[in-house]
Amino acid sequence: MPLQFELCPGRMIGGSNPCFIIAEIGQNHQGDIEIAKKMIKMAKDCGADCAKFQKSELVHKFNKRALERPYTSKNSWGTTYGEHKRHLEFSHEQYRELQKYAEEVGIFFTASGMDEMAVEFLDEINVPFFKVGSGDTNNFPYLKTTAEKGRPMLVSSGMQSMETMRRVYQTVKAHNPNFAILQCTSAYPLEAEDVNLRVLAEYQKEFPDIPIGYSGHESGISITLAAVAMGAKVVERHVTLDKTWKGSDHEASLVTSELTELVRSIRLVERAMGTGIKTMLPCEKPCHDKLGKSVVAKVKIPRGTVLTLDMLTVKVAEPMGVAAEDIFQLVGKTVKEDMEEDDSVLPEVVESYCKKRKC
Repeated sequence: MPLQFELCPGRMIGGSNPCFIIAEIGQNHQGDIEIAKKMIKMAKDCGADCAKFQKSELVHKFNKRALERPYTSKNSWGTTYGEHKRHLEFSHEQYRELQKYAEEVGIFFTASGMDEMAVEFLDEINVPFFKVGSGDTNNFPYLKTTAEKGRPMLVSSGMQSMETMRRVYQTVKAHNPNFAILQCTSAYPLEAEDVNLRVLAEYQKEFPDIPIGYSGHESGISITLAAVAMGAKVVERHVTLDKTWKGSDHEASLVTSELTELVRSIRLVERAMGTGIKTMLPCEKPCHDKLGKSVVAKVKIPRGTVLTLDMLTVKVAEPMGVAAEDIFQLVGKTVKEDMEEDDSVLPEVVESYCKKRKC
């Protein structure tokens, strides 16, 4: 299975590829398609890779009693939960309109399929990848059906155990090699103590042949940046145009300025990650040339003297002599020229040293 794969046309994830940043619009659009379009444009302008929604076929996601139960929350758009959800649910034609708008704007478009019929519709409109929300992660018939369609998948893991995630991995893997698992805690907003970023490292050990990502519901951007530094190859954050709007997700969402800063900061962190190979870099040479220390004579040393450690010390010296870390290699070697106290010990004045150092 691949540590990297093509999530969207021309866009690889995993490996050394840039972190894929998803702006989760979800249902923060208030049921208004014009607001939804503004949010797609906001995601694009902020530098996100993908604008994502949540698609449900309500009678397939909820049973009748769930839709009929009274819903009197301050976030309600109706007197029953069904009325509330119907207000927020876009039609198939509206989804096609949003998809076309995202294409015009130049940002990838997809949605979480919140039930199997929603996945069928998303497959029909040819979304680049499927996102599995945490509520369906342990829905194994759904996972199998979705995986069999062959599109790349991102699977969130809120409310699940490691044992369940092992089953998820095996279930999807049997039908689809191109998927990633995202660490997630399903609370809105999410307190720092409940984020559990160390699960990222556990997933990387448990599932070493797939990319690992992070879906966050916390306030601010710092924790998401930490996830990227820990190796998250995909991040997903809810976005909003106004945190005071009706809806439980808005408080845990990022406004335009925060999303812009998140994208900028992720790209900065990626630049800072480096290769993992520790060596002196070209950018360090000026500092090394100015302040790097080397070996100097602690006392006057006549030609022919066999060096002992008490004859040598380390200073910032001009010219720069034998590197400070090589001082012990000079002990027992013979000096070929007279040296005054405080002179730099140059490689060419020490017998045998220069040959060993390939001077």
